[in-house]
Amino acid sequence: MSRAPVKGATGDSFFAWDGDVLVLNILGKPSASKDAIGKPYGTQLKVSVAAAPVAGKATDHMVRFLAVQFGVTAADIEVVFGRMNVNKQVRIKAPRKLPAVFAQGTLQL
Repeated sequence: MSRAPVKGATGDSFFAWDGDVLVLNILGKPSASKDAIGKPYGTQLKVSVAAAPVAGKATDHMVRFLAVQFGVTAADIEVVFGRMNVNKQVRIKAPRKLPAVFAQGTLQL
């Protein structure tokens, strides 16, 4: 089920929990030298991918990269908005692990 984008759903952070679903605001950087999760930038998390931004392929690549980082399948990640834009919001269903950038706050799985 697709949800309508909710501006400010994550408040002052780059992420929020909706039950067992992690809502994540992303500032994408396509055509990077390597795939990487960067630091928070305001209310977004910088995520770089090596794929070029052609017909949504960078977003598809980012979803596969994030799936590995969060211990889920690509099917467990929904791009809520920003498929063809650097500003994105994704919903990750029941992540099994969290990248190190999440250790800065108090998080519980």
